[in-house]
Amino acid sequence: MSAAADTAINADTLPVTRHRWYEDIQALVIGTLFVALGVVMFGTAGLLTGGTAGIAFLIHYATGVSFSLAFFVINLPFYVFAWKRMGQAFTAKTFAAVGLLSLFVHFLPQGLHFDFLSRPLAAVLGGLLCGTGMLMLFRHRASLGGLNVLVLYLQERLGWRAGKVQMAMDALIVLGALMVADGERVALSVLGAVVLNMTLTINHRPGRYMAI
Repeated sequence: MSAAADTAINADTLPVTRHRWYEDIQALVIGTLFVALGVVMFGTAGLLTGGTAGIAFLIHYATGVSFSLAFFVINLPFYVFAWKRMGQAFTAKTFAAVGLLSLFVHFLPQGLHFDFLSRPLAAVLGGLLCGTGMLMLFRHRASLGGLNVLVLYLQERLGWRAGKVQMAMDALIVLGALMVADGERVALSVLGAVVLNMTLTINHRPGRYMAI
């Protein structure tokens, strides 16, 4: 028998580690801060992203309403679904994550600005930051509301990979940007969405991460 076989452990036999409350708080703060920085980079470069954040960007670009306000309001109806389908703890953490992201996106530009930021770099780095931040939230049973709630529900109930489902939804939202943005910005927004969702697809698989 090979050494790999000797050390192989069935994930189903591993004990499930439960996160402590302070670990959840740390993940909520750091995860939303990563996403907020990615969102600020997207906004600075005039790009969009997927999910309810993408819808908030569309509203912002089309009407001038602040991203933070649009993002917070869009997510309100989804809390009912989250409460019924995903439980009270998930809903509370998601509400906190959405609130933190709205605050961070509003206040970060007051302490951070880019003298120069190329759009391709913003698409890649912004996508990586958003994907990494969302991964942290997912692993602590939280989300950024809206479509994230639906995506996580489909993965838990039907086994559909979160990254792939999110990518399909994000592609439709980003294509809607053709109404308010030129082709270059839309193409780079698609690149950012692909980077974000590939980060989730590769790293967020059922059974790979056992803590809750």
